[in-house]
Amino acid sequence: MKKQKGLTLISWLVIIAIVLFNGIIALNIVPVYISDHSVKTLMKNLEMDSTVRGGTAKALKQAITKRLRINNVYSVSKEHISVKKGKDGYLVKIKYEPRGKLIGNLDYIVTFKHEARIPA
Repeated sequence: MKKQKGLTLISWLVIIAIVLFNGIIALNIVPVYISDHSVKTLMKNLEMDSTVRGGTAKALKQAITKRLRINNVYSVSKEHISVKKGKDGYLVKIKYEPRGKLIGNLDYIVTFKHEARIPA
């Protein structure tokens, strides 16, 4: 009698189901992290940008919102952006929670928080 080599049909179906489930999760969550990378890059560039220095908190918030729209980041709105004046400039905080559907009634929530100091 020969011993079986390889996987059975049921084993293959289980492996394919696991791979498909992980693929669906990745297709839904990876874009969220890609847009967060854009937010992180924007905040890093904002600290070094001389055009935003010396303005008001409202102008700074509008500049951030405009740059987010240029980068196609629509999960961050004006309500998620906080600008506070300090001794040496402004402290900008972006805190947001993108939400979405995975499968059926299974949803995801991802929390992000970024800070930047804008010199006066």
